Amino acid sequence: MATAMTSLVITAALVLGSPGPAPVALAASSATFGLQRALPFYFGIMSGLALAALASAAGLGALFSHFPNLRRVLEVVAALYIIYLAYGIATASPPSDPSDAGGAPRFRDGMLLNVINPKSYAAFLAIFSQSILPLASPLWAYGLTAATCLAVAASTNMFWMASGQLLTSWLRRPGAARVIRGVLATAMVAAVLWAMFG
Repeated sequence: MATAMTSLVITAALVLGSPGPAPVALAASSATFGLQRALPFYFGIMSGLALAALASAAGLGALFSHFPNLRRVLEVVAALYIIYLAYGIATASPPSDPSDAGGAPRFRDGMLLNVINPKSYAAFLAIFSQSILPLASPLWAYGLTAATCLAVAASTNMFWMASGQLLTSWLRRPGAARVIRGVLATAMVAAVLWAMFG
């Protein structure tokens, strides 16, 4: 069991913690608006990921395999939504009042990002098919596997937010702020294109 758990944690860190659209969006939000103002977005992303895990365990993969066009439509919608968020980050001017969260992505933005992103489902389908924990009860096996993956994702996503926070002081300089926000927004769009075509 210990070996299976170690393998699962490593797989989850690689699959869910790699620089895809959601982690890059978290880093960009934290850099632009500060860690505290990016927390609702973080919790939304984690909630959407939990829903994706639940849907994957319930057999959404079978629906995607029977209707491949549905997956493609969701990929396009998710890509457009990420581009919308990237535009908001690129054009944002961080509020001077730390309590003012205006302009920062919200909880619903994060949840929607993962709910409409087929890559979230694909990640869990891959994990469930290759790294499910060896427990006698399928319910417990899927449940503990999903919970472990979500714990890993929570840690790696917090790492991405903390990384973004390191750029906050640079964003107080008007010239540097424009460049950094532009680079982060471009990275978000690049991550989407890589996820779709890479």
